[in-house]
Amino acid sequence: MLRHTYEGQDCNLARTLEVVGERWTLLIVRSALLGVRRFDGFLGNLDIARNVLTNRLTRLVDHGIMERVPYQDKPVRHEYRLTPAGHDLTRAVIALMQWGDRNLPQELGPPRRAQHTGCDGTVHAELRCDRCGRQVHDEEVDVRPVR
Repeated sequence: MLRHTYEGQDCNLARTLEVVGERWTLLIVRSALLGVRRFDGFLGNLDIARNVLTNRLTRLVDHGIMERVPYQDKPVRHEYRLTPAGHDLTRAVIALMQWGDRNLPQELGPPRRAQHTGCDGTVHAELRCDRCGRQVHDEEVDVRPVR
């Protein structure tokens, strides 16, 4: 949730940042990818104020990134689960983790890695051409307007 709107800009990145560009939002998504589902779990996993967490979870639900699902009747309590759109942010989270590991390294190495559940191999975000199927390196990408 940026403090600025991008009226007049036809930009897919700006439109995306309006939804997930606020600092806490991707950290909440990261926590959900780590298996956190309940409000108190997010509070314990993040150093975030209750009102800020409530606001961010509400926005994530409103934008279809998470769903609020009851898990207890008396009293009624809910958990927050990633939707397919939320799981689709996995690549973005991994790409940002990889960028941080390369450009902001820590002496002890990365605090976490994305691993393939099937074989425990490290998972990497990569660019791939939809026409030839080849892996593409950063310097081979040209971002162009299409309209």
